[in-house]
Amino acid sequence: QDQLMESGGASVQAGGSLRLSCAVTGFSVSFFCMGWFRRVPGEKDEGVAAVERDGTISYADSVKGRFTISKDNAKNSLYLQMNNLQPEDTAMYVCATCCLDATVVEGCYNNYGQGTQVTVSS
Repeated sequence: QDQLMESGGASVQAGGSLRLSCAVTGFSVSFFCMGWFRRVPGEKDEGVAAVERDGTISYADSVKGRFTISKDNAKNSLYLQMNNLQPEDTAMYVCATCCLDATVVEGCYNNYGQGTQVTVSS
């Protein structure tokens, strides 16, 4: 059974950093485009970052220069390093596989986990 399990969320002050992890079972991350999106109640989900099968990486404009996505095929895991966090980054962060013809940053995802909460205070 495919499973994505996120961890690493926490409450931090503005300017702080967090590293989110996504442990995957049931399929190999090396064969899939993977990414992160964030979810705020009452708002549209926002694709944050994606890494495609060929290693191409993309980011939402709102996080460029602050967030870094990476993938460890040996550990079958996906990561998101988040620096200089701001209150507007507060959200549930969810790890997901991309669609065949669109990445998570473009707003398309298939399998995804339960998410991990990130709260940034000013």
